[in-house]
Amino acid sequence: MTNRIQALLGVEYPVVQAPMTYIARAELAAAVSEGGGLGMGGGAGFMSSRGTANLLTRTTAILAFGFFLTSLFLSWYASYDRKPSSILGTPASQSQPAGGATPITPPTSGGVLDTLKKVDEQQGQPAPAGPQAPRSQ
Repeated sequence: MTNRIQALLGVEYPVVQAPMTYIARAELAAAVSEGGGLGMGGGAGFMSSRGTANLLTRTTAILAFGFFLTSLFLSWYASYDRKPSSILGTPASQSQPAGGATPITPPTSGGVLDTLKKVDEQQGQPAPAGPQAPRSQ
């Protein structure tokens, strides 16, 4: 009985030998292949562990530099057509509305805090000067 993977890979037994560096030599891959499985050789001669570490370090540095340059370019491009503005607001000479209209002033009484003050005064309890510790009754 064969399944699709066995037919696709052309193997008799569904045995796959993992490419383990320094352990799976060419002799083991040949033995697995002779037995009807799928033998793979390891990458023991391609790079040493130090060479792999150097490659990964350099690749990370190059990608980080590219990310940094891309971030700088995108922030510059986003503000390319923007007009400069002050973070402090407009000067006093420019704050007058056009047409000689007077600006609307906010109300000085009638807010929620004023209402709460009036309720406290009606109950006869003075407003605390600061935070108070809870008292047990």
